[in-house]
Amino acid sequence: MTPVQIETYVDAAAAALGLRLRPEHRAGVLGYFTLAAGFADIVEAVPLAPSHEPAVTFVPVSPTEQEQ
Repeated sequence: MTPVQIETYVDAAAAALGLRLRPEHRAGVLGYFTLAAGFADIVEAVPLAPSHEPAVTFVPVSPTEQEQ
């Protein structure tokens, strides 16, 4: 998304949800939305075939368990 698209989306989403976005918070909200949009671009770049299935359950692994 372009910066203009992000600003437009954030403004529209805030209005739709009835949220008042304070001017002092706007830069932070836009920054985090930009970050999230970047993460979405990375995830969407991974090619998936129709045969790929989601995991049944997610089981987190602690960093110490992962090293073993």
